[in-house]
Amino acid sequence: MKKKLHSKLPNLKTNIFTIVNDLARKHNATDLSQGFPDFNADPKLLELVTYYINKGYNQYAPMAGDLDLRETISNKTEKLYGHYYDPNTEITITAGATQAIYTAITTFVTKGDEVIILKPAYDCYEPAITLAGGKPIFIQLKGKSFKIDWQEFRNSISSKTKMVIINTPHNPSGQLLTETDMLELQKSLANTNIILLSDEVYEHIVFDGNTHQSVCRYNDLASRSIICSSFGKTFHVTGWKIGYCVAPKELMSEFKKVHQFNVFCINHPVQKALNSYLKNEENYLNLSSFYQKKRDYFLKAITSSRFKFTPSQGTFFQLLDYSNITDENDIVLNERLIKEYNLASIPMSVFNINNKDNKILRFCFAKKKETLDKAAEIINRI
Repeated sequence: MKKKLHSKLPNLKTNIFTIVNDLARKHNATDLSQGFPDFNADPKLLELVTYYINKGYNQYAPMAGDLDLRETISNKTEKLYGHYYDPNTEITITAGATQAIYTAITTFVTKGDEVIILKPAYDCYEPAITLAGGKPIFIQLKGKSFKIDWQEFRNSISSKTKMVIINTPHNPSGQLLTETDMLELQKSLANTNIILLSDEVYEHIVFDGNTHQSVCRYNDLASRSIICSSFGKTFHVTGWKIGYCVAPKELMSEFKKVHQFNVFCINHPVQKALNSYLKNEENYLNLSSFYQKKRDYFLKAITSSRFKFTPSQGTFFQLLDYSNITDENDIVLNERLIKEYNLASIPMSVFNINNKDNKILRFCFAKKKETLDKAAEIINRI
Protein backbone atom coordinates (compact mmCIF):
# COMPACT_ATOMS: atom_id res chain seq x y z
CA MET A 1 0.00 0.00 0.00
CA LYS A 2 1.40 3.36 -1.04
CA LYS A 3 1.87 5.99 1.61
CA LYS A 4 -0.34 9.02 1.04
CA LEU A 5 1.65 12.07 0.06
CA HIS A 6 1.34 15.22 2.11
CA SER A 7 1.08 18.24 -0.17
CA LYS A 8 2.66 21.48 1.02
CA LEU A 9 0.30 23.36 -1.33
CA PRO A 10 -2.90 21.30 -1.09
CA ASN A 11 -5.22 24.06 -2.29
CA LEU A 12 -3.12 25.27 -5.20
CA LYS A 13 -4.93 24.92 -8.51
CA THR A 14 -3.56 25.12 -12.05
CA ASN A 15 -2.72 28.78 -12.56
CA ILE A 16 -4.74 30.96 -14.91
CA PHE A 17 -1.83 31.46 -17.30
CA THR A 18 -1.53 27.73 -17.99
CA ILE A 19 -5.29 27.35 -18.37
CA VAL A 20 -5.65 30.28 -20.77
CA ASN A 21 -2.50 29.39 -22.73
CA ASP A 22 -3.72 25.81 -23.31
CA LEU A 23 -7.18 27.02 -24.32
CA ALA A 24 -5.76 29.70 -26.62
CA ARG A 25 -3.58 27.17 -28.43
CA LYS A 26 -6.48 24.76 -28.80
CA HIS A 27 -8.64 27.45 -30.44
CA ASN A 28 -5.80 29.17 -32.34
CA ALA A 29 -6.68 32.41 -30.57
CA THR A 30 -4.97 35.77 -30.94
CA ASP A 31 -3.18 35.73 -27.60
CA LEU A 32 -2.90 38.92 -25.57
CA SER A 33 -2.98 37.01 -22.29
CA GLN A 34 0.54 36.25 -21.11
CA GLY A 35 3.09 38.97 -20.46
CA PHE A 36 5.72 38.34 -23.07
CA PRO A 37 6.52 39.94 -26.44
CA ASP A 38 5.84 38.11 -29.69
CA PHE A 39 8.76 39.89 -31.35
CA ASN A 40 12.46 39.18 -31.09
CA ALA A 41 15.15 40.96 -29.10
CA ASP A 42 17.62 43.43 -30.55
CA PRO A 43 19.91 41.50 -32.95
CA LYS A 44 22.88 43.27 -31.30
CA LEU A 45 22.06 41.59 -28.00
CA LEU A 46 21.68 38.19 -29.65
CA GLU A 47 25.02 38.67 -31.43
CA LEU A 48 26.68 39.51 -28.12
CA VAL A 49 25.52 36.23 -26.59
CA THR A 50 27.00 34.31 -29.52
CA TYR A 51 30.20 36.32 -29.22
CA TYR A 52 30.67 35.45 -25.56
CA ILE A 53 29.82 31.80 -26.15
CA ASN A 54 32.55 31.67 -28.78
CA LYS A 55 34.90 33.52 -26.42
CA GLY A 56 34.61 30.58 -24.04
CA TYR A 57 32.42 31.92 -21.21
CA ASN A 58 30.66 28.58 -20.95
CA GLN A 59 31.49 27.45 -17.43
CA TYR A 60 30.15 28.51 -14.04
CA ALA A 61 29.85 32.22 -13.38
CA PRO A 62 30.61 33.55 -9.88
CA MET A 63 27.83 32.65 -7.45
CA ALA A 64 26.65 36.27 -7.04
CA GLY A 65 26.98 36.92 -10.76
CA ASP A 66 29.58 38.28 -13.16
CA LEU A 67 31.38 41.11 -11.36
CA ASP A 68 31.46 43.36 -14.42
CA LEU A 69 27.69 43.07 -14.73
CA ARG A 70 27.20 43.78 -11.03
CA GLU A 71 29.36 46.89 -11.33
CA THR A 72 27.33 48.07 -14.31
CA ILE A 73 24.08 47.50 -12.39
CA SER A 74 25.50 49.44 -9.45
CA ASN A 75 26.36 52.39 -11.69
CA LYS A 76 23.00 52.26 -13.45
CA THR A 77 21.04 52.16 -10.18
CA GLU A 78 22.98 55.04 -8.63
CA LYS A 79 22.58 57.17 -11.75
CA LEU A 80 18.84 56.54 -12.06
CA TYR A 81 17.79 56.52 -8.40
CA GLY A 82 20.61 58.12 -6.44
CA HIS A 83 21.39 55.09 -4.28
CA TYR A 84 24.70 53.22 -4.32
CA TYR A 85 24.85 49.42 -3.97
CA ASP A 86 28.23 47.76 -3.48
CA PRO A 87 28.67 45.32 -6.40
CA ASN A 88 30.73 43.01 -4.19
CA THR A 89 28.23 42.61 -1.37
CA GLU A 90 24.83 44.06 -2.30
CA ILE A 91 23.93 42.77 -5.79
CA THR A 92 23.08 39.24 -6.96
CA ILE A 93 22.21 38.02 -10.46
CA THR A 94 19.24 35.64 -10.39
CA ALA A 95 17.38 33.18 -12.61
CA GLY A 96 14.69 35.73 -13.36
CA ALA A 97 12.79 37.90 -10.91
CA THR A 98 10.58 35.00 -9.83
CA GLN A 99 13.59 33.14 -8.43
CA ALA A 100 14.73 36.32 -6.70
CA ILE A 101 11.30 36.77 -5.13
CA TYR A 102 11.08 33.12 -4.06
CA THR A 103 14.57 33.20 -2.59
CA ALA A 104 13.90 36.45 -0.70
CA ILE A 105 10.69 35.10 0.81
CA THR A 106 12.14 31.74 1.83
CA THR A 107 15.26 33.42 3.23
CA PHE A 108 13.42 35.59 5.73
CA VAL A 109 9.91 34.21 6.29
CA THR A 110 9.54 31.48 8.89
CA LYS A 111 6.64 29.59 10.44
CA GLY A 112 3.96 31.92 11.80
CA ASP A 113 5.34 35.08 10.17
CA GLU A 114 2.85 37.35 8.43
CA VAL A 115 3.48 38.88 5.01
CA ILE A 116 1.33 41.73 3.68
CA ILE A 117 0.35 41.46 0.01
CA LEU A 118 -1.54 44.13 -1.93
CA LYS A 119 -4.24 42.60 -4.12
CA PRO A 120 -4.61 42.23 -7.06
CA ALA A 121 -1.17 40.65 -7.01
CA TYR A 122 1.00 38.55 -9.27
CA ASP A 123 0.51 34.89 -8.39
CA CYS A 124 4.04 33.88 -7.34
CA TYR A 125 4.05 35.65 -3.96
CA GLU A 126 1.48 33.67 -1.99
CA PRO A 127 2.72 30.09 -2.68
CA ALA A 128 6.27 31.02 -1.64
CA ILE A 129 4.97 32.46 1.64
CA THR A 130 2.94 29.32 2.29
CA LEU A 131 5.89 27.03 1.53
CA ALA A 132 7.98 29.00 4.03
CA GLY A 133 5.31 28.47 6.72
CA GLY A 134 4.19 32.09 6.66
CA LYS A 135 0.71 33.58 6.49
CA PRO A 136 -0.30 35.98 3.68
CA ILE A 137 -2.25 39.03 4.87
CA PHE A 138 -4.19 40.53 1.99
CA ILE A 139 -5.18 44.16 1.40
CA GLN A 140 -7.41 44.92 -1.58
CA LEU A 141 -6.42 47.95 -3.64
CA LYS A 142 -9.30 50.39 -3.95
CA GLY A 143 -11.36 51.48 -6.94
CA LYS A 144 -10.60 51.60 -10.64
CA SER A 145 -7.32 53.42 -9.90
CA PHE A 146 -6.12 50.68 -7.50
CA LYS A 147 -5.15 52.94 -4.62
CA ILE A 148 -3.79 51.84 -1.24
CA ASP A 149 -5.87 52.66 1.83
CA TRP A 150 -2.94 53.58 4.04
CA GLN A 151 -4.92 53.45 7.26
CA GLU A 152 -6.02 49.91 6.43
CA PHE A 153 -2.41 49.12 5.62
CA ARG A 154 -1.20 50.38 9.00
CA ASN A 155 -4.01 48.51 10.75
CA SER A 156 -2.82 45.28 9.09
CA ILE A 157 0.65 45.51 10.61
CA SER A 158 1.09 43.35 13.68
CA SER A 159 3.87 42.02 15.87
CA LYS A 160 3.96 39.01 13.51
CA THR A 161 4.52 41.04 10.34
CA LYS A 162 7.87 39.98 8.90
CA MET A 163 7.58 41.31 5.37
CA VAL A 164 5.60 43.56 3.04
CA ILE A 165 5.54 42.93 -0.72
CA ILE A 166 4.91 45.75 -3.18
CA ASN A 167 5.00 45.90 -6.97
CA THR A 168 5.46 49.04 -9.07
CA PRO A 169 4.83 49.52 -11.96
CA HIS A 170 2.01 47.21 -11.01
CA ASN A 171 1.06 43.94 -12.67
CA PRO A 172 -1.81 43.36 -13.36
CA SER A 173 -3.32 46.87 -13.10
CA GLY A 174 -0.68 48.90 -14.97
CA GLN A 175 -0.75 51.56 -12.23
CA LEU A 176 2.18 53.25 -10.47
CA LEU A 177 2.95 53.92 -6.84
CA THR A 178 3.55 57.65 -6.39
CA GLU A 179 6.01 59.61 -4.31
CA THR A 180 3.16 60.19 -1.83
CA ASP A 181 2.62 56.42 -1.64
CA MET A 182 6.29 55.83 -0.95
CA LEU A 183 6.36 58.43 1.81
CA GLU A 184 3.25 56.85 3.36
CA LEU A 185 4.92 53.44 3.15
CA GLN A 186 8.09 54.80 4.73
CA LYS A 187 6.07 56.36 7.55
CA SER A 188 4.10 53.14 8.06
CA LEU A 189 7.21 50.98 8.38
CA ALA A 190 9.25 53.40 10.48
CA ASN A 191 10.42 52.04 13.84
CA THR A 192 9.77 48.44 12.75
CA ASN A 193 12.05 45.61 11.63
CA ILE A 194 9.76 44.74 8.73
CA ILE A 195 11.52 43.73 5.51
CA LEU A 196 10.23 45.24 2.28
CA LEU A 197 10.29 43.13 -0.90
CA SER A 198 9.86 45.41 -3.91
CA ASP A 199 9.03 43.83 -7.26
CA GLU A 200 10.21 46.39 -9.83
CA VAL A 201 10.51 44.27 -12.96
CA TYR A 202 8.79 46.91 -15.13
CA GLU A 203 10.98 49.77 -13.86
CA HIS A 204 11.81 50.95 -17.39
CA ILE A 205 8.25 50.82 -18.74
CA VAL A 206 6.56 53.97 -17.42
CA PHE A 207 4.34 56.26 -19.50
CA ASP A 208 3.16 59.83 -19.96
CA GLY A 209 6.19 61.46 -18.39
CA ASN A 210 5.74 59.71 -15.04
CA THR A 211 8.74 58.64 -12.95
CA HIS A 212 9.36 55.19 -11.53
CA GLN A 213 9.44 55.49 -7.75
CA SER A 214 11.98 52.83 -6.82
CA VAL A 215 12.08 52.20 -3.08
CA CYS A 216 15.83 52.86 -3.15
CA ARG A 217 15.04 56.57 -3.69
CA TYR A 218 13.95 56.63 -0.02
CA ASN A 219 16.66 56.03 2.57
CA ASP A 220 14.62 54.29 5.25
CA LEU A 221 12.89 52.08 2.70
CA ALA A 222 16.20 51.27 1.01
CA SER A 223 17.70 50.22 4.33
CA ARG A 224 15.08 47.46 4.74
CA SER A 225 14.42 46.51 1.10
CA ILE A 226 15.22 43.77 -1.36
CA ILE A 227 14.51 45.03 -4.88
CA CYS A 228 13.91 42.54 -7.70
CA SER A 229 14.40 43.46 -11.36
CA SER A 230 14.20 41.64 -14.69
CA PHE A 231 16.39 41.70 -17.77
CA GLY A 232 13.84 39.46 -19.46
CA LYS A 233 11.11 42.12 -19.24
CA THR A 234 13.48 44.96 -20.11
CA PHE A 235 15.09 43.44 -23.20
CA HIS A 236 12.26 41.26 -24.62
CA VAL A 237 13.94 37.99 -23.61
CA THR A 238 11.62 36.55 -20.95
CA GLY A 239 12.69 33.02 -21.94
CA TRP A 240 16.24 33.68 -20.80
CA LYS A 241 15.01 33.84 -17.18
CA ILE A 242 17.61 36.28 -15.92
CA GLY A 243 17.20 39.13 -13.47
CA TYR A 244 18.87 40.55 -10.41
CA CYS A 245 18.23 41.90 -6.95
CA VAL A 246 19.83 44.60 -4.85
CA ALA A 247 19.73 44.97 -1.06
CA PRO A 248 21.79 46.22 1.88
CA LYS A 249 24.72 43.98 2.77
CA GLU A 250 23.12 42.41 5.85
CA LEU A 251 20.04 41.35 3.85
CA MET A 252 21.98 40.28 0.77
CA SER A 253 24.34 38.17 2.84
CA GLU A 254 21.40 36.07 4.05
CA PHE A 255 19.82 36.04 0.58
CA LYS A 256 22.97 34.56 -0.96
CA LYS A 257 23.02 31.72 1.59
CA VAL A 258 19.77 30.45 0.08
CA HIS A 259 20.55 31.50 -3.51
CA GLN A 260 23.71 29.37 -3.63
CA PHE A 261 21.76 26.19 -2.90
CA ASN A 262 18.82 27.17 -5.10
CA VAL A 263 20.53 27.83 -8.44
CA PHE A 264 24.11 28.72 -7.36
CA CYS A 265 24.86 30.74 -10.49
CA ILE A 266 23.29 32.02 -13.70
CA ASN A 267 23.99 31.62 -17.43
CA HIS A 268 27.49 33.01 -17.92
CA PRO A 269 27.62 34.13 -21.60
CA VAL A 270 24.25 35.84 -21.24
CA GLN A 271 25.55 37.81 -18.25
CA LYS A 272 28.55 38.92 -20.28
CA ALA A 273 26.32 39.94 -23.18
CA LEU A 274 23.96 41.89 -20.93
CA ASN A 275 26.85 43.75 -19.37
CA SER A 276 28.04 44.91 -22.81
CA TYR A 277 24.52 45.77 -23.90
CA LEU A 278 23.82 47.84 -20.79
CA LYS A 279 26.76 50.12 -21.61
CA ASN A 280 24.49 51.86 -24.12
CA GLU A 281 21.95 53.57 -21.84
CA GLU A 282 19.54 54.11 -24.72
CA ASN A 283 18.86 50.36 -24.73
CA TYR A 284 16.80 50.77 -21.56
CA LEU A 285 16.07 54.50 -21.35
CA ASN A 286 14.12 54.38 -24.64
CA LEU A 287 11.94 51.51 -23.49
CA SER A 288 9.15 53.67 -22.06
CA SER A 289 8.72 55.46 -25.39
CA PHE A 290 8.82 52.15 -27.27
CA TYR A 291 6.01 50.62 -25.23
CA GLN A 292 3.96 53.80 -24.92
CA LYS A 293 3.70 53.84 -28.71
CA LYS A 294 2.36 50.28 -28.58
CA ARG A 295 -0.10 51.18 -25.81
CA ASP A 296 -1.34 54.23 -27.71
CA TYR A 297 -1.60 52.29 -30.98
CA PHE A 298 -3.65 49.56 -29.31
CA LEU A 299 -5.99 51.99 -27.53
CA LYS A 300 -6.54 54.08 -30.65
CA ALA A 301 -7.38 50.91 -32.56
CA ILE A 302 -10.15 49.97 -30.09
CA THR A 303 -11.73 53.39 -29.54
CA SER A 304 -14.86 52.27 -31.40
CA SER A 305 -15.31 49.24 -29.12
CA ARG A 306 -17.78 48.96 -26.26
CA PHE A 307 -15.01 48.47 -23.70
CA LYS A 308 -14.11 51.24 -21.25
CA PHE A 309 -10.52 51.96 -20.26
CA THR A 310 -8.10 54.31 -18.58
CA PRO A 311 -4.67 54.25 -20.26
CA SER A 312 -2.14 52.12 -18.41
CA GLN A 313 0.53 54.10 -16.51
CA GLY A 314 3.22 51.45 -16.92
CA THR A 315 4.05 47.76 -17.63
CA PHE A 316 2.87 46.30 -20.92
CA PHE A 317 -0.67 45.55 -19.75
CA GLN A 318 -3.92 47.37 -20.44
CA LEU A 319 -7.15 46.76 -18.51
CA LEU A 320 -10.47 46.81 -20.37
CA ASP A 321 -13.76 47.20 -18.50
CA TYR A 322 -16.59 45.22 -20.13
CA SER A 323 -19.41 46.21 -17.74
CA ASN A 324 -21.28 47.93 -20.61
CA ILE A 325 -21.27 44.70 -22.60
CA THR A 326 -22.33 41.84 -20.32
CA ASP A 327 -22.87 40.85 -16.69
CA GLU A 328 -20.94 37.60 -17.17
CA ASN A 329 -18.27 36.62 -14.70
CA ASP A 330 -14.86 37.57 -16.09
CA ILE A 331 -13.59 33.98 -16.10
CA VAL A 332 -16.66 32.83 -18.00
CA LEU A 333 -16.43 35.69 -20.48
CA ASN A 334 -12.72 35.15 -21.01
CA GLU A 335 -13.33 31.50 -21.89
CA ARG A 336 -16.16 32.46 -24.23
CA LEU A 337 -14.02 35.04 -25.99
CA ILE A 338 -11.37 32.40 -26.64
CA LYS A 339 -13.86 29.84 -27.95
CA GLU A 340 -16.21 32.13 -29.89
CA TYR A 341 -13.98 35.06 -30.90
CA ASN A 342 -10.51 33.46 -30.82
CA LEU A 343 -9.19 36.16 -28.51
CA ALA A 344 -7.30 35.44 -25.27
CA SER A 345 -6.85 37.75 -22.27
CA ILE A 346 -6.59 37.27 -18.51
CA PRO A 347 -9.57 37.74 -16.14
CA MET A 348 -8.66 40.11 -13.32
CA SER A 349 -10.71 38.38 -10.62
CA VAL A 350 -8.07 35.65 -10.23
CA PHE A 351 -5.71 38.24 -8.71
CA ASN A 352 -8.23 39.68 -6.22
CA ILE A 353 -9.26 38.74 -2.68
CA ASN A 354 -12.03 36.13 -2.88
CA ASN A 355 -11.87 36.39 -6.69
CA LYS A 356 -13.74 39.68 -6.63
CA ASP A 357 -15.14 40.25 -10.11
CA ASN A 358 -15.04 43.87 -11.31
CA LYS A 359 -15.83 43.02 -14.97
CA ILE A 360 -12.26 43.70 -16.13
CA LEU A 361 -9.94 41.79 -18.45
CA ARG A 362 -6.17 42.28 -18.79
CA PHE A 363 -4.58 42.50 -22.23
CA CYS A 364 -0.86 42.49 -23.06
CA PHE A 365 0.14 44.98 -25.75
CA ALA A 366 3.79 43.85 -25.97
CA LYS A 367 2.99 42.47 -29.40
CA LYS A 368 3.73 43.06 -33.06
CA LYS A 369 1.57 45.53 -34.97
CA GLU A 370 -0.10 42.68 -36.86
CA THR A 371 -1.06 40.97 -33.59
CA LEU A 372 -2.50 44.19 -32.15
CA ASP A 373 -4.42 44.86 -35.38
CA LYS A 374 -5.92 41.40 -35.31
CA ALA A 375 -6.88 41.72 -31.65
CA ALA A 376 -8.36 45.17 -32.13
CA GLU A 377 -10.51 43.98 -35.02
CA ILE A 378 -11.96 41.27 -32.76
CA ILE A 379 -12.42 43.62 -29.78
CA ASN A 380 -14.35 46.06 -31.95
CA ARG A 381 -16.76 43.27 -32.96
CA ILE A 382 -17.61 42.22 -29.40
